[in-house]
Amino acid sequence: MDARIKDEVRALTERIDQLLALCIRLGEENKSLKVSQEALAAERSNLLAKNEQARSRVEAMIARLKSLEQNG
Repeated sequence: MDARIKDEVRALTERIDQLLALCIRLGEENKSLKVSQEALAAERSNLLAKNEQARSRVEAMIARLKSLEQNG
């Protein structure tokens, strides 16, 4: 092989190594983001449930106050 071809092969090999490292890093980042997304979805679900409970309590309080108002 002449020097030019060796240089091209070396450059391609380095580029392939860089792309492989990038793929590995992006795969790890993707896994991390999926874990974060699942945690946020669970937190959102929990907050929605708490919000619904609070809304129900407030509605019950309003109904009791209206009842007291009508009876008083």
